[in-house]
Amino acid sequence: MLLSIAILLIIATFSSRIAARFGVPGLIIFLALGMLFGSEGLNLITLEDYITVQQIAIAALVIILFEGGLTTKRSQIDIAAGPSISLATIGVTLTAVILGIISHVVLGFDIYSAILIGTIVASTDAAAVFTIFKNRKIDPKTSSTLEIESASNDPVAIILTVTMIGLILDTLDSASILILNLLWQILAGVLIGVIIGYLAPYLINRLKLESGGFYYVLALSLCFLSYGLADEIYANGFLAVFITGLIIGNREVIYKQGILRFLDGTSTFSQVLLFLMLGLLVTPSELVALWKEGVVVAIILIFVARPLAVLLCTIFWKYSIQQRLFLTWGGIKGAVPIVLATYPSAAGMEDGTFYFHIVFFVVLFSALVQGSTIDIVAKKLGLLTGMKNHPLHSMELLSLERSKSELLELEVLPENSIIDRKIQDLNLPPNCLITAIVRESEITTPRGQTKIKSGDILFVLTRYKDKDKLLEVLNFD
Repeated sequence: MLLSIAILLIIATFSSRIAARFGVPGLIIFLALGMLFGSEGLNLITLEDYITVQQIAIAALVIILFEGGLTTKRSQIDIAAGPSISLATIGVTLTAVILGIISHVVLGFDIYSAILIGTIVASTDAAAVFTIFKNRKIDPKTSSTLEIESASNDPVAIILTVTMIGLILDTLDSASILILNLLWQILAGVLIGVIIGYLAPYLINRLKLESGGFYYVLALSLCFLSYGLADEIYANGFLAVFITGLIIGNREVIYKQGILRFLDGTSTFSQVLLFLMLGLLVTPSELVALWKEGVVVAIILIFVARPLAVLLCTIFWKYSIQQRLFLTWGGIKGAVPIVLATYPSAAGMEDGTFYFHIVFFVVLFSALVQGSTIDIVAKKLGLLTGMKNHPLHSMELLSLERSKSELLELEVLPENSIIDRKIQDLNLPPNCLITAIVRESEITTPRGQTKIKSGDILFVLTRYKDKDKLLEVLNFD
């Protein structure tokens, strides 16, 4: 078993390069590999326990959301909080109901079953969105809206899914209890996230651990602590984890860059593992048998339900037609809908696998059609400004004591006003120093006469108190 898993992970790692070259989302490749190694493929790994898969998938999603929160800037919240929350609550509900009603009429599904499918696939998936946007420079307002929506729409999707399952199995609580449950999940989840988020930097900065590796363990422990505490009091753990990561990522903590890089790798591993595992759970013969229904549901979702939800939820905010179109197209489905699709089987519904395979096909269709064309659509709409530059070299300030300093990594963009200016003419604040420049994958030693070029990656050592002034001088947001 371990040998098969190792081979599967190695193949997945190398196949990611092929996926990137052809513009195909990696999750498609990982799902396909899982199906290949599964019971109706090479039969090397058998996975049939929906409850176990659900637990592992939740752990992977927690890490992905935590890393997403850590890398989200507070400025993103400021420009997109209102519409994001609207899409994450009202938008999910509208998408589920519209999709359910139209599917009932077009496909003849039982109305409750149709709306259950709608609730499962209504949420925009954080794992898919963070993965696709990680390497792309999309209009900040639009990308921030999608990222925050995808990180915060799970509570409503989960509540709606559990509600519909209860309605079908005749175990439903009263409407008032459901509303109170939803409010509790959101408010208590935010509260837990805020508490852990503000306590975490204090803990990280005060503890004197033996080596840097323990700070990575501590950060990951705080991530699971946030989810575990929220789950223990029946709050939404996913929301708590994202809020915790968001607050830590915008605070001053020692070993911050090391923690970010560690969680970047851990999050990537979680994404690969998650989609491989979900692929292993699929029975291809059942998937093929339901392909027509899956295509119809996906088309209704992408071209009718999601656009209407976006239009209605952003009507009170200033978004251009191009931005609204991209919000529609960027509502990509991924791991969360597939995880929610395991709920019917886990709840004991006889036709649970029907929901799983319908939803799985919708996710495949969404990832292939929307995920593969996201660059084209963003470029046509004028919202793609380029690809993010990830240098081959990186530096970080490592200290087991609080240094009151930070090593910033800044990319010089074509519109930046410091281009072609000499370092000695930049009027940097006191205690700020450009320590290295990465130019065309080579490290350049900066000197007073060195001119800044477009595309340079600047490593700048600064004290925390001088950071805002430095960014202002260098014309960085």
